[in-house]
Amino acid sequence: MASQIVNYQCPACTGPLHFKSSSGLLECDYCSSKFTVQEINEYYQTKNETAENSFFDVNETEWDLSQCTADWNQDAMKAYICPSCSAELICDEYTAATRCPYCGNPTVVPGQFKEELKPEYIIPFKLSHQDAENALKKYYKGKRFLPKEFADKNTIQEIQGVYVPFWMFDGTAHVNITFDGTRSHKTRIGDYMITDTDHFDIHRVGTVTFEKVPVDASKRMPDAHMDAIEPFHYSEMTEFSMSYLPGFLAERFSLSVDECKERADLRIENSSVDLMKQDVTNYDSISTKQKYIQIERGKVHYGLLPVYLLATRYNNQEYLFAMNGQTGKFVGNLPVDQKKYWMTFATMFAGIAFAAGTLLMILF
Repeated sequence: MASQIVNYQCPACTGPLHFKSSSGLLECDYCSSKFTVQEINEYYQTKNETAENSFFDVNETEWDLSQCTADWNQDAMKAYICPSCSAELICDEYTAATRCPYCGNPTVVPGQFKEELKPEYIIPFKLSHQDAENALKKYYKGKRFLPKEFADKNTIQEIQGVYVPFWMFDGTAHVNITFDGTRSHKTRIGDYMITDTDHFDIHRVGTVTFEKVPVDASKRMPDAHMDAIEPFHYSEMTEFSMSYLPGFLAERFSLSVDECKERADLRIENSSVDLMKQDVTNYDSISTKQKYIQIERGKVHYGLLPVYLLATRYNNQEYLFAMNGQTGKFVGNLPVDQKKYWMTFATMFAGIAFAAGTLLMILF
């Protein structure tokens, strides 16, 4: 049975949480949510109690890498290593890399390319740089707490198209799961409204086959960003060809299959539970009571998927935006103008206090 590792992730967006000594709170880097230590401890305690009633197993075979044996040697390739953040990018010999898409450093220098694995698949860019610029402007629009200086001084022309490396996992999940379903109804008795809730054990057993479950193989790319811009439409996936690279960069994978396999298992497990839950209807609420999931690992594919990136800095903090280069789905973390935020909060509080005071005067 696979061991469980607890990572302190944001309950709101699953981004990493970091303890800030200045506030004494755990803060999320991506959605800016804040939690006390007690809140996180209680959250994980509940999560662990649920996990005690679950069993997750993976068969002894490892992921099959036989599909990932092609060699680049016949192609003229260059590697560009950023001296600032160490991101390693690959492109054809004619591409002039001038700026790192992750940290914005303009001094990206060419180096020798020796990687043995060649992508099996690629989804070509469907949208243009102009589409990405328009998406960023739209993303800024309506953000009332966004600092004006941040929006005014960001040069959106520096958006870079990057083919991000992904491992894609085939597998089969055997699922045996019990849900707790509830149905509630209300009855009025005199001045009281009585709510009765009935609980039901709902049992589902099935086998789910997965093909090309994507896990990004980049250390630099936040998993939350990659999850947020999914899905990619595999109907437009094609055999890899160098002809898709001119005008774009392609990042070399920096996470191995072994480093990504636990996340692949977790994605298959969660998707299996969701699929089984979709078959349970006509209940007011559904929660997982017990589960047994066994995964048979299959083949692993190596592919490049299209992403537009913009990295920028504001007040000594880095902000990364990503857009799906096929569908246009956009995501990013934005700074908050604390002065605007607290002024709005104070105004709202004053309005509520005034309304409450007026109501009390009318009543008494």
